[in-house]
Amino acid sequence: MFDGLKDKLSGFRKDVEENAEVEEPAEQDEAETGESPAAESSEDAPAAESDASAAESPTEVDSAADDDDADADDNDPSTFQRAKAFATGRIIIEEEDLEEPLWDLEMALLESDVEMSVAERILDTVREKMLGESRKQVETTGELVESALHDALLDVIAVGQFDFEERIAEADKPVTIVFTGVNGVGKTTSIAKLSEWLADRGYSSVMANGDTYRAGANEQIQEHADRLDRELISHDQGGDPAAVIYDGVEYAEANDIDVVLGDTAGRLHTSDDLMAQLEKIDRVVAPDMTLFVDEAVAGQDAVNRAKEFNDAAEIDGAVLTKADADSSGGAAISVAYVTGKPILFLGTGQGYDDLTLFDPEELVESLLSEN
Repeated sequence: MFDGLKDKLSGFRKDVEENAEVEEPAEQDEAETGESPAAESSEDAPAAESDASAAESPTEVDSAADDDDADADDNDPSTFQRAKAFATGRIIIEEEDLEEPLWDLEMALLESDVEMSVAERILDTVREKMLGESRKQVETTGELVESALHDALLDVIAVGQFDFEERIAEADKPVTIVFTGVNGVGKTTSIAKLSEWLADRGYSSVMANGDTYRAGANEQIQEHADRLDRELISHDQGGDPAAVIYDGVEYAEANDIDVVLGDTAGRLHTSDDLMAQLEKIDRVVAPDMTLFVDEAVAGQDAVNRAKEFNDAAEIDGAVLTKADADSSGGAAISVAYVTGKPILFLGTGQGYDDLTLFDPEELVESLLSEN
């Protein structure tokens, strides 16, 4: 999953390592050869010069060194900083070290369908955390890059994140969750998967088919309900979606069911009549959560739709289906930052158990892992 993006992040790390390579400090060279450059010069120097050097007071030497340091600091702070770091076994990451790798990283992110503002945020964070940063020679530049990438990616991926199971546990029952999105992205299947996910954790659920216009919608969700042995609340085709989900809530209250999972018709954010349905559902049912569903493989299109739906109907989180087939990872990286609402689940296969709770930290670690 997201292997293409993982490879590109690894490429950035290698680029920075190559650009920031420096020679080992003089002290280490001296230790390896057993020879002292200072000793060689003292052997070659005339005795008179040695006597003169010996006569020079330590105070004068220290003062001259301080003046030289001050001049170097005034004239070129970055050069002085790097020279001082080099002498003590450190390196400094400078703009010139990052310029080309950051450009390549930006292109790699955009090619992976990461939204432009998200890519810019990642680059800014990496630059901020690495420029002027020094590290000891015993550490690796790769570790420094990985730390900066880790923080930059987590910064955009974890926006708005909350503990879904904890919210279900603490909420008054029944909890009503409405699913929305465009046609054909897996909303109904995601409802069935979430019903099974909830059952595995001890929560009962009922499905309510608010997709009352699409021919065959009742049959599709009924098949899932039968396979999972769940109750389905539905009306005749053409009925009021808000009334269907309301009946689902009443059924849950009467039968001590924990969660109501409401399906809705696939729509575009520009479909005024369908968006009006969502507004009515919100007024009549007051769902606890509205989840946007789209395909991870849709990349930039999924990101744009998530933003548009959030602007039109205010979602609480997202479910990305077909994540197992997505090598780019652009939607997973971008959706939360663009909408301000978290990704909550990833669909990772065809089975009812193939729904994974989204963990930003786990995703970042997998993207940066070398295995």
